[in-house]
Amino acid sequence: MSHFGVVAPAFFSHFQACQALASELIDRGHNVTFFQQADAGRWLTDPRIGFHAVGAVSHPPGSLDRALRRAATSNNPLRLRGVIGDLCTTTRMLCTELPCALHKKAVDALLCDQMEAAGGIVAEAVGLPFISIACALPVNREPQIPLPVMPFAYGSDERSRRMYDGSQRVYDWLMRPLRDVVRQACRQFRIESRDGLHECLSPYAQISQTIEGFDLPRTHSPAFFHAVGPLRTKNFTQHGEWPIDPDRPFAFASLGTLQGGRMDMFRQVAKACARLDAQLLVAHCGGLDAAQEDRLKRSGATWVTDFAPQQWVLEKADAAVTHGGLNTVMDAIKARTPMLVMPIGFDQPGVAARVSYAGAGLQLSRRARAGKIHDGLAQLLDFPLEPIQRLAAELDKAGGTARAADIVEAVISTGKPVLAGAVS
Repeated sequence: MSHFGVVAPAFFSHFQACQALASELIDRGHNVTFFQQADAGRWLTDPRIGFHAVGAVSHPPGSLDRALRRAATSNNPLRLRGVIGDLCTTTRMLCTELPCALHKKAVDALLCDQMEAAGGIVAEAVGLPFISIACALPVNREPQIPLPVMPFAYGSDERSRRMYDGSQRVYDWLMRPLRDVVRQACRQFRIESRDGLHECLSPYAQISQTIEGFDLPRTHSPAFFHAVGPLRTKNFTQHGEWPIDPDRPFAFASLGTLQGGRMDMFRQVAKACARLDAQLLVAHCGGLDAAQEDRLKRSGATWVTDFAPQQWVLEKADAAVTHGGLNTVMDAIKARTPMLVMPIGFDQPGVAARVSYAGAGLQLSRRARAGKIHDGLAQLLDFPLEPIQRLAAELDKAGGTARAADIVEAVISTGKPVLAGAVS
């Protein structure tokens, strides 16, 4: 059996997806260890998974929360520099400390989140096979596809392509600090130079939480790109404690773990549901205090909680209001629940564009007020469900965590690229 190392950015949603795959591999007899700053270890709930803390000097205990607060405001151009700085600091630290840590733990192969360049760089430098995991939208680039972070609807005309190309140049200009860190690491390791995340991906296998029907029309995906659907644990047996009235519409609103403190967005949703006479469950993921919870209830929310059993709730809901986090959107597709997507930052604009393109829901500005949200929710209550049902059927066949583990094991057993369709 093999010992896998996991290199992922210190974000809850990324750790949860990677943890699901790690638990599946452990069930099959392998060992798995995560490598990240000490604070991130709190997100691992499977006691069988190992955790090796790195970055004691540059990322001491207590430092992660400050970085997460900056990440939550990444949509603010004035604060974007600090977020990019955090990415650079983490990548530099991992490139410095991972080689010794991997040797100390006798790791045989790496599972590398696409959003952390250090994983692929270090794996190549020390001669370890590695598999890339797209926990967010894939960073794989194609000239006719807008970058996930860009707020563009899909178009195939010449004007759209010029817009995609121009926005990519702007993005690459903004990300120059990370490019410089990546180039420096490549020079130090004496490997081929790279410029960004999209050039640090595995030549063995790339696994994505998306499905083909949800993505925009790609024509140049690598032969070893595998769209397996959501990486989730097997336990969906939780039940809620909310007495949902089946005779009234029921909406679920969540803005994820980073954005759960956006009180005004939740308040506008609550007001919209009150006008619609709809039941609303808000899950703020610990972002609000008790006084804010009470204010939301007075604004129209029926129930307000920190965390809810998301898959169970989505299966009960008539509509979901989300920031466009990929985990929530894929769970909503699985539940066949149409979405109102209000993207905030990172890849959420790209997720929202795909929801609209696939016919799985509607998109609104994060600044939308109660009136527009009301209109959007009213439209979703009479929304054509055939597109999302088609996506759900594809998702059910995609294979998820088990298929991802099969692909990982195939890479390790053969030492060669695993082509799409070779593992079913």
